[in-house]
Amino acid sequence: MISCEAFRTRFHASTEDPSLLDHLRACDRCLDFAVDVDPDVLFRSLGGAELVPPGGVDAFVSDVMRQVRVRDAETAAAARHRVISWPRRLAIAATIAAGLTGTLLTYRANAPTVAPQPIARIAHASAPVAAKALVTKPVVETYDSQNATIVEVPGESSDDVKVVMIFDENLPADL
Repeated sequence: MISCEAFRTRFHASTEDPSLLDHLRACDRCLDFAVDVDPDVLFRSLGGAELVPPGGVDAFVSDVMRQVRVRDAETAAAARHRVISWPRRLAIAATIAAGLTGTLLTYRANAPTVAPQPIARIAHASAPVAAKALVTKPVVETYDSQNATIVEVPGESSDDVKVVMIFDENLPADL
């Protein structure tokens, strides 16, 4: 190994002398001097010709390629779960708005216009109530109560079923 004084006299930029580079690996003061003269000398002093990864170069390359494939798979999986971008959201909202507007316009154009019918009469207790036989809820054919209010809304023709509402606190809830 050479001395620090011999190193400083023989060292110049972009030197490849193995004895000088070997001295750099052992002496920190000379390494500082050499980096001031040539910053790239630090990388040349590291050497590396004798460095072989465990398992050989082929095992190292296969490990690196496996990591590259894993990272590619992670990136591809993450790309599927991205948040929808704002232009796409805007396009979706415009499509929904156009569909709803078209549906509303079509419905209004085809809907029959019916004038609202006034409520025919409001009756109090003892008004009979009629119903058809195909009703799934209980049917009240007659109802007599002093506290009840019965409202009947007649249909358009005499054959239509009348809508009857009974307001009484004594009636069961499911009736």
